[in-house]
Amino acid sequence: MPPIYPQTLPLTPKGAAPSISAERARVLMEKSQELEAAFLSEMMSFAGLGKTEGSFTGGVGEEQFASFLRAEQAKLMVARGGIGLAEQIFQSLMAQQAQDLPQNG
Repeated sequence: MPPIYPQTLPLTPKGAAPSISAERARVLMEKSQELEAAFLSEMMSFAGLGKTEGSFTGGVGEEQFASFLRAEQAKLMVARGGIGLAEQIFQSLMAQQAQDLPQNG
């Protein structure tokens, strides 16, 4: 999956150890964004977004494809800044990566 909003990916993530590669940071940001999008999609589902009622609905087919629409809407939300969850996850993952690296010195 291509990154949701690569233009905002920090080249040098704040708090990152110099030994963590830019490629690794990019992958961690992508995964953080994917997780935020999945979270938002589920929250929209529980909130009832996309539920249809009445006699002029798409029926079972519409219900089955509603999750795809919510997933794309969630990706767009993340692309426009989301709720900040991806950044928090990213910072947490970067801190964990820094702790897991062998210390030089």
